[in-house]
Order: sequence, then structure tokens, then C-alpha cells
Amino acid sequence: MPSDAVTAVKRGKVVVISGPSGTGKTSICNQLLDKLPNAVWSVSATTRPPRKHEIGGELLPGLQASYDYVSKEEFQAMLDRGEFLESAEYVGHMYGTPRGPVEKALSEGNHVIVEIEVQGGTQVAQQMPESIRVFVLPPTRETLEARLKGRKTESAANLKKRLAQADGEIAVARDSGYYQYFVVNDDLHETVAEIMDIIRKETETQ
Repeated sequence: MPSDAVTAVKRGKVVVISGPSGTGKTSICNQLLDKLPNAVWSVSATTRPPRKHEIGGELLPGLQASYDYVSKEEFQAMLDRGEFLESAEYVGHMYGTPRGPVEKALSEGNHVIVEIEVQGGTQVAQQMPESIRVFVLPPTRETLEARLKGRKTESAANLKKRLAQADGEIAVARDSGYYQYFVVNDDLHETVAEIMDIIRKETETQ
């Protein structure tokens, strides 16, 4: 029997992807955006100046969008108004996930992919406990070291710092209780499939 009732759109989920540098977070996010038909990327705001070829908010090759570039004053005003889902300072610049675009995407039934560090992930967990938080681990510490060395962008001293930072991030993620899922990224295809299964399971029980 025909009905005039409008079917409500099922609210999407925020999907947080965190993990140490070198664990493949960006590749995982790109694959999720490519494979999930209702997934969108969360564009962060930053006080960092644009790098060459970066244009605020535009979608870049590899499916990632660049940042929305704002002044320190603009960022602070947004912070004061409580407009960020999470925010943090990194090497002298502020970064944050604006809440408005995230809420709009969720209300339209989209899943919002957010790639952030563990500090931001804990903030999202506190503000949106219904979000899905996944922490990506390397198969072994030796694998992580090999991946970072393979980039050929780190000095020996910086490599040591990166590994120590990774140890700290993993410890915080495990001890905080804010991450529901820990996924070892040994094979990208299998890792993405595992995370997609997590998203499906979470949305089915919604």
C-alpha cells in the first residue's frame, strides 16, 4: 500500500583512523573512501600555510582533500565558539576538525572518515561516543622501522624519535580505552576489508 511517509535517512558514523606514522593510515583511508559508496573525507582546518600546489578544501590526487587554511585569529575564534570536534597543536600550528561539516554529512547518511592522531581520537571519543575508533598497528616494531627507513626522509636521530613516539601512541591508545578496535596492517587489502566489516557491523547494530 503506498505511503506518503518519508523514509528517514539513517545517520552515518564518524570513523576515526589513528596510528603511528608509517602504519599506512592514509592508504587505508583512501581505500575506504574508494570502496564505501557513502563515505566522505573530513577536511581539517589549520593555521599552517599552504604548501606548493595545495588549495584550501580541494580534493587532491589520492582522494584526500587539503586543509582549510585559516589565520590563528580565525582558528582561535572557532575554538572559542566550540566549533571543533577535536583540535591539537603540532609543530607550532593548530589543527582541528570542524564539527559543522561532519554533522551535516552524518545527517545525510554518510560515514565521515577522519584520520587523526591519538590525542584527537580521544577527543572524538569523548564528544561522539557513538563514533567508530580504529587504531592501526604495524605487524612488528621492526616492520615499522623498515617502513620509516624506506621513506628515506628521516635522519637516524629522527627515526629514533619516530619509533619512540610510536611506542607512546600505542601505549596511550591501549591504556585510554577510547579505541574499540586495533587492526594490524600487514596486507592493505585485508586490512581495509577488516575495517569495512567493522563499519558494517557497527551500523547494523545501530
